[in-house]
Amino acid sequence: MVPLSVLDLVPIGSGSTATVALKHSTALIRRVEELGFHRYWVAEHHGMPGIASSSPAVLIAHLAGATSRIRVGSGGVMLSNHQPLVIAEQFGTLDALHPGRIDLGIGRAPGTDQRTARALRRGAAQLGADDFPQELTELASYFRGEGPVVAVPAHGQQPAIWLLGSSGYSAQLAGLLGLPFAFAHHFSAANTLPALALYRETFRPSPTLEQPYSMIAASVLAAGTDAEARRLALPGALQFLRLRLGHPSAVPTPEEASAYPYTEEERAFVDDRLAGQIIGSPDTVRDGVHELVERTGVDELMVVTSTHDGADRLRSYELLAAAVAPARV
Repeated sequence: MVPLSVLDLVPIGSGSTATVALKHSTALIRRVEELGFHRYWVAEHHGMPGIASSSPAVLIAHLAGATSRIRVGSGGVMLSNHQPLVIAEQFGTLDALHPGRIDLGIGRAPGTDQRTARALRRGAAQLGADDFPQELTELASYFRGEGPVVAVPAHGQQPAIWLLGSSGYSAQLAGLLGLPFAFAHHFSAANTLPALALYRETFRPSPTLEQPYSMIAASVLAAGTDAEARRLALPGALQFLRLRLGHPSAVPTPEEASAYPYTEEERAFVDDRLAGQIIGSPDTVRDGVHELVERTGVDELMVVTSTHDGADRLRSYELLAAAVAPARV
């Protein structure tokens, strides 16, 4: 089995608070470190009442301080929302505080609506695809001491830079730059194999990476039985449905998700969403994880699990680790 890692959106359950969600994430990272998970990433999202991870650098500092060995990073920081110098200073500080444990995963999409993106960037102009390589080059230059200005304490620090993507654009760019690549299989499964193939085909060795290194993020939820796992997974599917309908919400309870008056189209959407996830008993999850890793040939699997109750989420990771025995790095 390849190494296992965690992608945490810090889900806020219906009737709960961000404080509770962050406490659950702190407990989760401590437990998965004990279980042998390799890295723990938090994602940048804004304006979503069910996600408490809008400030990755702040959260990474807390989570790294609560642990001692596991790698901690961003999955990812959205480069279009921030000036490269600010990101370099933040992650240079993190790497100085926790040497050898910090990952800087970079994404191209804003992770929010355009109005919020403009407020974050404090400018009306939107960055396009052509701006991304230039901004990424500037960001990396600060760590080498070659930026337009001196970034302290970024200069001399070495957080591991990853590119994230859900299409072929970032896959190709990661290959050309010789960077490790993480693909969002959990919401773009149809593009997974083409993107991975493009990354491997275009890969050029770099000073930091001699061979291509790929990871995918997949939705996984384990429980005692297949039926119980599906019951616990339904709230996340309903939350995603509400987001697509323009009504983002906290993660519903299983009872709320079961009682929701789905239309025929909504039911089909939810069923399709769940079908693309690995959900079930430990045996079902083990088989699904092994099949996915074998089919994609990835070097590492990052698991994202969303439940209403933090205890159910923690238990899912425990069952997953027991079922598949992740490789230790």
